Amino acid sequence: MPQRKAKPSAVPEEPETLFTSTVLTQIRELIVTGELPPGTHLAAEPIASRLGVSRTPVRNAFSVLLAEGLLEHSVNRGFSVREIPLRDILGAIDMRAVIEARGCGMSIEYGWSPEELATLDERIAAGREIVDRGDWSAEIERHWYEINRDIHAWIVRVGRNPSIRSAMRMTLIYPIFGDVCRLCPSVSRYVPLRNRQIPPTVPEHVAESQAEHEAIADAIRSDDAEAAERLMHQHVIAVKHRVLLAATRR
Repeated sequence: MPQRKAKPSAVPEEPETLFTSTVLTQIRELIVTGELPPGTHLAAEPIASRLGVSRTPVRNAFSVLLAEGLLEHSVNRGFSVREIPLRDILGAIDMRAVIEARGCGMSIEYGWSPEELATLDERIAAGREIVDRGDWSAEIERHWYEINRDIHAWIVRVGRNPSIRSAMRMTLIYPIFGDVCRLCPSVSRYVPLRNRQIPPTVPEHVAESQAEHEAIADAIRSDDAEAAERLMHQHVIAVKHRVLLAATRR
């Protein structure tokens, strides 16, 4: 096995950047879950009041969401929520699979520190605990998807490539806080109601996703960048396949 090179742990983001990112995440969630439906006019002041923040991070978030394609802007109306067709959701997943797979491989090429591996293992273990417990609910679903988001973000972040991280944000136009087939209006409108119910036990796709996280982590620990890239690509594309199946099943 190649010798790991010593390096410092990942540098935390500046508080201001982290705060702006949190506001961006909150507004993005309101949009992709349909709480702010297509056509909704957005002004900084009411959104800032709703989130309990100042207008500056909200305005910054609007600019990012415009670049991501979640918002549109006109001189007369300002910002408004854009309709997101299903094809855009699928296209974003395709792009994310390529970008995130490369980011995963680059993290191995850069080298993981023992501390970074320990953080990854801790987050994957938290997901395994939920899956092994077996119960499922809206609250548990959200918790698992928060862990899922943290795992993916951590792997890309260890690669220390800001271009990859910026490109990743451009592909997150579907929920990362729960099941896309249930929470994203652009997808759920095509999914029969019976397939949008929250089951009482862990869904099969979540158990599969957890196992895929563990396989990716094994490849990282083995310094196998090729295998890690391949597994990450398959892992993300599996979401696209599930969306297509759910949206066409009757």
